[in-house]
Order: sequence, then structure tokens, then C-alpha cells
Amino acid sequence: MDLLNTLVDKGLRRETPTRAEALAVLATSDDDLLDVVAAAGRVRRHWFGRRVKLNYLVNLKSGLCPEDCSYCSQRLGSRADILKYTWLKPDQASRAAAAGLSGGAKRVCLVASGRGPTDRDVDRVSDTIKAIKDQNEGVEVCACLGLLSDGQAERLREAGADAYNHNLNTSEATYGDITTTHTYADRVDTVRKAHAAGLSACSGLIAGMGERDEDLVDVVFSLRELDPDSVPVNFLIPMEGTPLAKEWHLTPQRCLRILAMVRFVCPDAEVRIAGGREVHLRTMQPLALHLANSIFLGDYLTSEGQAGRADLEMIADAGFEVEGTGEVTLPEHRAGGGCGSHEGAGTCGTATADSRGGAPEEPRTDLVAVRRRGAGTDLAPNA
Repeated sequence: MDLLNTLVDKGLRRETPTRAEALAVLATSDDDLLDVVAAAGRVRRHWFGRRVKLNYLVNLKSGLCPEDCSYCSQRLGSRADILKYTWLKPDQASRAAAAGLSGGAKRVCLVASGRGPTDRDVDRVSDTIKAIKDQNEGVEVCACLGLLSDGQAERLREAGADAYNHNLNTSEATYGDITTTHTYADRVDTVRKAHAAGLSACSGLIAGMGERDEDLVDVVFSLRELDPDSVPVNFLIPMEGTPLAKEWHLTPQRCLRILAMVRFVCPDAEVRIAGGREVHLRTMQPLALHLANSIFLGDYLTSEGQAGRADLEMIADAGFEVEGTGEVTLPEHRAGGGCGSHEGAGTCGTATADSRGGAPEEPRTDLVAVRRRGAGTDLAPNA
């Protein structure tokens, strides 16, 4: 297929595909799916070999968020029956992180619900970062605390944070349909603040919220322009009690096409399969490893993931290897900045029909399990 040959050539040279090419990936048929995976897999292996980076989430503060993000079980007005608790103490968070690190994770992602941190919250998280790093040599720590005020990114960097996550989630055109308590521009501003402070920027998207192919391409091209080192791809977990509980638009094939498109647009960025992979990719998860070079180990913020041991077995059975603490995730040329900083790289990023790739199956609500273990509970975590 000429399209795939072109995209592989561009990916190996770090060149940006056109919007039409990105849309064409999403519009490919199921008959061509393995060809799409194989082509994007060549790009993935060129930049990251067969390594899979493991990341582990610690939910520092769960529920009772004043923001109204429609996809989130912690949102204002959520009726989801999730765990709710205030800030974990540094030693509690460090113990939670240790479970993931012992399972092979090399990055700990510290997440807290809320619009954004107060200065006191930054102090609290700084103490947590120090506690984790004092006890785990070589660990990477990423903070995800919402919208940042001036100077907060610098303080987190001084405290030892390596990265900051703040996802764009969807296209600017549709953002107002998903969230009204803050703007798309607010999110872009926070990613830029993190980057300017010397933190590795981590920013991604959520697929499956009823968006069009054009919206997916728009947000991925916007991410390329923002230059994140890491791009998490979440697949909506339609939690009961949230406005998007009935949004079941994804098939495993659709998810693979989305991951392939992200890989082609951001060929040398760390593409991470994030929330929802178990729900929507299901038995096709191993194929997704040919597209993404990073996953979360164990559970998510408010929902359960598959067993950590199953994640490790899946990686080994698919012929991949867990990335070690001493290995550098990103290609050498990205050391001075993200993919948009390369010489001649350009910026990253028209089907007229909605190309979701076949009718979705019946909603698999049986696969959505609320997290009842780990951080905020007395039960052992899944790691």
C-alpha cells in the first residue's frame, strides 16, 4: 500500500505526515489492519527497539474534583461509586509507589484530582517526590496535578520531578462539549509551563468520546506542535455515573488504528497505551505493543487494570522486553527537547465521513471495575 510505504519513510526520517495521510490511516479497512500495524511497527522499532517502558500510577487524592470533565469519574456531580479520600501522606504514597517499582515500573506518576495545586499542595507533593526518590534510586517521577500557576512547575522541578503530565484530551473545536470549567487554552498553557521549567512534557488524548476522525487528527497534530516527550493514548472507560457512561464507540481494531496514527504523526515520541486498554483492546493488547512503547502497569486512578503479572507475561509472550531503569527511553536526538525541536522536522498533526471502522460491539460494562485496592485502602495494590 503506497500510503503505508510513504508513512514509514516519513516516520524513519521524523517527517510529519499530512492531515490527509493521518485521516487515511483511521479510514483503513479491517482487511488492511495487520498491514497498518506492521508499518507503524517498523517506525516504533526503529526508534525504540523492542523495549516497553512500564509506568505506575499513584492516585494521591481521589474524587471530589470541582471541574466538570464529562469523561471523569472524579468530576463535579459524579455519581460513580469510586474511592474518595484526601491527600496521601508522603510515606503512604512512597509505599504505594514501591509496589509498582518492584513489579518493574521505572516511572511513578503522581496524580491528584482538582483544578490545580495550591502552593501548599506543591509543598506536599515535593515531600512525596523526595520520599520516593530517597528510597528508589533511578526512579523517574511524573506529577499530574492539574492546571499550574506561575512558578509551580519550577518548584516541582527543584523538588526532583522529572516530568509533568497534562493531557489535551480532545480537539480544540470539541473541547467545550467535554469540559466547561476550564478551556483548551488553559491546558495548552500548563503544558508549556512544564516544558519551559525543564520538565519532560507528557500530554495525550482520550479516544472514544464521540469525536470524529478529524478531531482525533486535530488533537494529535496539536500535540506534535506542543512537543511532548510522552504521548499517553487513553481509551474512554465509560463509568456509570458520568455523562459519557453510554459512549461505547470503540472496537479493538479502531483502537489499533488510532495508536498507529499517533505513531506515524509522532514517530520518535514515547507513545503510551494508557487507561482503557483492557476494556477496548482486550485480547488484541499484544498487537498494540507493536505500536506503543510504553504502558501503565496494574490499576488506574479509579478503575482496575489487569493483573500486573499478566502485563509482564503479555510483554514477554509478544517478544518484547521491559525497559530497565538504566536504559534511556527516548532517542538520543531528543535529549535537548521534544520532536518539534529537530531540524527540518516541521510540525505534527480529508475524509468527509466518520470512519469508525465498523459498528461497535455491545457495551462491555462487565470489563469496567471500580478500583477498591491500593492507594487510599488497606488492601494490597495490583502491581
